[in-house]
Amino acid sequence: MSDATLEAAAGVSALRVALVGNPNAGKTALFNALTGSRQKVANYPGVTVERKEGVLTTAAGRRVSVLDLPGTYSLRARSPDEEVTRDAVLGRLAGEEPPDAIICVADATNLRLVLRLVLELKQVGRPMILALNMFDLATHRGFQLDLARLSAELGIPVVPSVAVRKGGTQALLEAIDVEATHRRQAGKPGWHEPDSAEIRNAHREADRLVALCVTAPAKPDDWTTKLDRVLLHPVSGIIILLTLLFVMFQAVFTWANPAMETIKSGFEFLSEWVGAVLPDGMLKDLLADGVIAGVGSILVFLPQILILFLFIILLEDVGYMARAAFLMDRIMGGAGLHGRAFIPLLSSFACAIPGVMSTRVIENKRDRLTTILVAPLMTCSARIPVYTLIISAFVPSRAIAGVFNLQGLVMFGLYATGILSALIVATVLKKLVWRGATEPFLLELPSYKVPSVKNVLMGVYTRGKIFVTRAGTLILAIMVLIWFLSSFPGAPDGATDPAINYSIAGMVGHFLAPLVAPIGFSWQIVVALIPGLAAREVAVAALGTVYAVGSGDAVAAPLGDALASAWSVPTAMALLAWYVFAPQCAATLGVVKRETNSWRWPIIMFCYMITLAYGAAFVAYHAGLALGL
Repeated sequence: MSDATLEAAAGVSALRVALVGNPNAGKTALFNALTGSRQKVANYPGVTVERKEGVLTTAAGRRVSVLDLPGTYSLRARSPDEEVTRDAVLGRLAGEEPPDAIICVADATNLRLVLRLVLELKQVGRPMILALNMFDLATHRGFQLDLARLSAELGIPVVPSVAVRKGGTQALLEAIDVEATHRRQAGKPGWHEPDSAEIRNAHREADRLVALCVTAPAKPDDWTTKLDRVLLHPVSGIIILLTLLFVMFQAVFTWANPAMETIKSGFEFLSEWVGAVLPDGMLKDLLADGVIAGVGSILVFLPQILILFLFIILLEDVGYMARAAFLMDRIMGGAGLHGRAFIPLLSSFACAIPGVMSTRVIENKRDRLTTILVAPLMTCSARIPVYTLIISAFVPSRAIAGVFNLQGLVMFGLYATGILSALIVATVLKKLVWRGATEPFLLELPSYKVPSVKNVLMGVYTRGKIFVTRAGTLILAIMVLIWFLSSFPGAPDGATDPAINYSIAGMVGHFLAPLVAPIGFSWQIVVALIPGLAAREVAVAALGTVYAVGSGDAVAAPLGDALASAWSVPTAMALLAWYVFAPQCAATLGVVKRETNSWRWPIIMFCYMITLAYGAAFVAYHAGLALGL
């Protein structure tokens, strides 16, 4: 469904419903089950918190606009994410109408915390439904829930739901129809910031409701206990976590190879076809050297991006991500990072932008700023094209100990270097800048559950679509610009050097080359690094265009082969080191500015990262020379 159609479906005639609930209650899975592919993702006005909205049609034919709000434990809002949820529910967001109704999503196996939230939401004065998600899991574990009594006590409909099963939302859809028909008019809002006495009363009331309406299983969930005994153990748990991360990075190389070769062959065929069909001229050069060489050199890495996101989404869906954060708390706490920083940092492996945005779950301002400043040191997916290109060109693909791929080991080493450098920078900030004790880490561990295939596939598809869209818009536009700068003005009559040496890009590259000569960079690398500030992966596409134009051939040789013949091994080592620390893309710096409401922190981030990048590249280059590589 197009955005225009979605807007029409979500217009004034549709019932607007907000999904609210504790983190890890399966709220997003329920949102996906209700709305399917009829979703759009944007940001809330004035903030960078991700906004998901979709539409559904009930059995009665009613169109409903569904807003998926960030997880929260209370409307008191102790973090920026929770502030967005509070303001959306209370109708305080600029340009946003309050929802017509609220669906509070609860983990049916753990009701105590969500009941305190329900009691707060009731004070808002809007029609509300309590959806007990993962109801099948609660039943399987032996919980007995008296839904009728709980509904009578709360004075709102209470319905079961199973977001990951077909038909598992039927009772909820029927309840939405009933609420829309009989309770569309909201009551008078009466929510206010609760004082300590009201908070204690809410705790007691939640305990009373649980004792009255929930019968715990006579036999506890042995599987969860047994799994956590191993997965949360300070020794075996860390080993398992590191093994999972190692397998993930190995998979990025080994599993993706067949698909990457297919995509690569497809673009090579397309380039050959353009070279054979079109006559020599500007259009042929633009398509072959600008569009195909540039965009093709990026899309070839799509399989690796999808595999990385597949691992991250699976770990989150199964309930392991929170446990990984718990395991890392002691290590991260020693480096001055809060335990909650693990999830933003892990998100930064995919992209630093959502990583920086997800620091909103950290309540303490100093802990949040520390996490923001080190998040870009995580190896984001945009670095993968650069790493893969250089590793494939300079590191032989051979087995180590008959099991591990050498290229995968090098990739893992680069990821590990990024993680270690983030911990070191955080330690420096903690010791020299922000002294003081780290706040204790409190975290509710979600239930283990079988991942929803639909939920996982939708998540991977969405992230892959974003990557392809960037390649088809931003990267394509930059490649055309780089092709133009690399092609004009043409070489003068009688010139013997490649025409690119006389182009605008060539002149800029030669002018700046002395600045990077101490770290072994050529002027072609300079040309690639400049647009790479807009988006990291553009550097690979820029190299593809520069070397395609410089070759003078309609069909350029594979980029990896061109680099292997043009660069020395120390130069390749220096560029890998540069990209471990180099400043993030302009979009990330912009998000840091918006999140901190100041240019001070993105400027500090840019300066310290480019200093680290230059120093690391200098050491790597001269170490390579000293070793005779």
